[in-house]
Amino acid sequence: MLHGARIAVVLPARDEEAWIREAVSCVPDFVDQVIVVDDASRDRTAAVAAAAGDERLRVSTHATCRGVGAAIVTGYRVALAQGAQVTAVMAGDAQMDPRDLPRVVAPVALDRADYVKGNRLSHPDVWSAMPLGRLVGTATLAALTRRAAGLDALSDSQCGYTAVSTRALEALDLDALWPRYGYPNDLIVSLAAAGMRIQEVPVRPVYRGEASGLRIGHLATILRVIVRSRQRASEARRSGIA
Repeated sequence: MLHGARIAVVLPARDEEAWIREAVSCVPDFVDQVIVVDDASRDRTAAVAAAAGDERLRVSTHATCRGVGAAIVTGYRVALAQGAQVTAVMAGDAQMDPRDLPRVVAPVALDRADYVKGNRLSHPDVWSAMPLGRLVGTATLAALTRRAAGLDALSDSQCGYTAVSTRALEALDLDALWPRYGYPNDLIVSLAAAGMRIQEVPVRPVYRGEASGLRIGHLATILRVIVRSRQRASEARRSGIA
């Protein structure tokens, strides 16, 4: 527990046999539940996770690849069923620093926010650790998502290091969320449309030298998701007014 709240951590994973054990083992002791969601991995991700020996751990497996967003939603459902009051998301490849987790979780646990996102762009290590292409793409997508959601401030829409309250999850139609690449943008717009309090906190950018994942195809997909999300939010507001 943290600040009196029961905490769950969801680790979405696909083909992360090499890293999933480290990802599980680095989850801090104050976390009550650790939920690995194996999105139809082609390797031994689920087996390696289950062998980590953490008594807090539960492993859920998708029979077919449904996307990272769908894996996170599966984790959210498990956390809700197990009574979590705050559910965080960390990466199945251990590329989120566990030292940042208390900072991400605290505003939700203290009822100061409904959804907290990590903000890598506000961390002093960003210029040395974050690939330039990802840095530019992240800033651009954040500006578009911020506008679509009607938020005054949002700097890092693509960061997957997050925490959400039970209240926020129960206010959403989890089945309607975009399941694949672009999921964070859809979730932010949906939370804003539901009147949830969204906050960002600095987190360390962690990379192991790989190229930026924000390729042209990904950017095009995310742009379509943002447009779709804004249309859905507008329709929901009109329905509410009616």
